[in-house]
Amino acid sequence: MAPYFIRIYQESDRKAAVDLLSQGITEHIPATFRHLLKLPRTLVLLVGGPFLLLLVSGSWLLAVTFSLALLPVLWFLAGLPYRQFVHMSLQTDMADITKSYLSKPGSCFWVAESAKKVVGTVGALPVDDPTLQEKRLQLFHLVVASEHRNQGIAKALVRTVLQFARDQGYSAVVLDTSTMQLSAMTLYQSMGFQKIHEFFFCASARLVHLKIIHFMYRLPSAQTQAL
Repeated sequence: MAPYFIRIYQESDRKAAVDLLSQGITEHIPATFRHLLKLPRTLVLLVGGPFLLLLVSGSWLLAVTFSLALLPVLWFLAGLPYRQFVHMSLQTDMADITKSYLSKPGSCFWVAESAKKVVGTVGALPVDDPTLQEKRLQLFHLVVASEHRNQGIAKALVRTVLQFARDQGYSAVVLDTSTMQLSAMTLYQSMGFQKIHEFFFCASARLVHLKIIHFMYRLPSAQTQAL
């Protein structure tokens, strides 16, 4: 196992960070496709559609063709929320990582480097919600290259964010992850994050029943730390 270290993002890291984001997000498409195939409404369509066509037309060929044509459509739908998320990220905070994460205090973006190669990323931005009575930091884009997983890099990146939040006087760290990202949910829960609520972040996610889980890690107050 090659050693790694965590440092603040530099402009020369941009391509690696964007590639990691795209690969890390879209790798969940196969699992989402399998999940979609198991949904009751999908099973009705896969079984009922060909059966109805067979009854109406009497053609087995038409029924089989319908089923085969439906599978790539379902694959496209399974990947749509992930592609939309990557596109949205590249148009917003990931369009200019330095400007988004490093131009103001209270936010940051880190990379994990191993053998002079960026193998992990994580970002943190303050939650912009005037209704909150406390300062919250949101964790974004925790990604580790597949060949460097199970080495403690993801946990180290999360700990970096938590320590940054303590140093900056935040009361809590929050993040969102999907129900398909089982290893991520296990990691967050093992580190003390608590589930707060679930939601669909877009219409395509609702279509494939892909829920987002909102997690929170409550940081000790400055008074508690002093004690």
